[in-house]
Amino acid sequence: MQRTYIAPTFQALLAAVLFGASAPLAKVLLGQVEPVFLASFLYLGSGFGVLLFRIAAALRSPGQAQEARLSRSDFRWLTGAVAAGGVLAPILLLFSLRETPASTASLLLNFEGVATAFIAAVVFKEAMSRRALWAILAVTLGSILLSWDASGDWGISLGALGVVGACALWGIDNNLTRNIAAKDPLTIVLVKGLGAGTVSFILALLLGNRLPALPVILGAMILGSLSYGLSIALFIRAMRGLGAARTSAVFGTAPLAGVALSFAMFQETVTLSFAGALLLMMAAMAMLLTEQHGHRHRHEAITHDHRHRHDDDHHNHDHPGMTDRSLSHAHAHAHETLEHEHPHLPDIHHRHAHASE
Repeated sequence: MQRTYIAPTFQALLAAVLFGASAPLAKVLLGQVEPVFLASFLYLGSGFGVLLFRIAAALRSPGQAQEARLSRSDFRWLTGAVAAGGVLAPILLLFSLRETPASTASLLLNFEGVATAFIAAVVFKEAMSRRALWAILAVTLGSILLSWDASGDWGISLGALGVVGACALWGIDNNLTRNIAAKDPLTIVLVKGLGAGTVSFILALLLGNRLPALPVILGAMILGSLSYGLSIALFIRAMRGLGAARTSAVFGTAPLAGVALSFAMFQETVTLSFAGALLLMMAAMAMLLTEQHGHRHRHEAITHDHRHRHDDDHHNHDHPGMTDRSLSHAHAHAHETLEHEHPHLPDIHHRHAHASE
């Protein structure tokens, strides 16, 4: 893998660790707050966390824009992502869990990565190598090992199909977000967090859930700011360089982080299934980090806006006031038609079709 793609890979890994840690920490809070209210405060925490960060940044010298702003056309993708992944998926999962054994639900939730990869490849024509497909399969199998409960009940029902449907909605969310991944991730998290959190809050009130104590609310929001807010922002940044399918494959290691933290918090014994999942996921990361994909390809002329530097082949333009070509900034810029050959992944500049498509 090119050095360019190592950073987004580790961004996706850190996002997975932060999100995976939310499960055992949220388990501590669940005895004191209803699940729908907990989901609401986790999302609201992510949104308000970003809002406070933006206010603090605005009080300092703003300087040159570091990230591209969302345009009016971006909001159709963002609205779809919030509706699919922030509202419909959690609600569908919530009602499906009433009719689904816990062991069944845990296994079926691993379908999100598969759904994301399938939609990315089939609908958005994202390039998928055999190595990437094997890596996705290894992560999925590792997640199944972690969630397998041989003593639990198993069964396919309407509730189980609902869990699969929720995963498909999250796959849609990931791919819609991929289309705006070049824009400011903090703004995306702000809209997602406040939008989804508000809807969940209203739903909890309609269900007659009791509002938890203030310390519980604050704890949930702090957890949400890290495990949802920062995690989602890192996930979006990773998609810029890796594409939706590969980022989801790396993010699929999140259950591993959650189980590892559970061992530490609840003093549980390390199991063979954890060891097997660890080996599978390490193999998947090795496959993704050593992936090589290169061929002669053509970049069509385009004008767009995203964070970039002026020290690569795709951003060699000049503009007034530029003193250091290695500094990151954002502004609308034009790309001329370019045809060349080099190793690449489906980042924001390499989402071209292939001859076999």
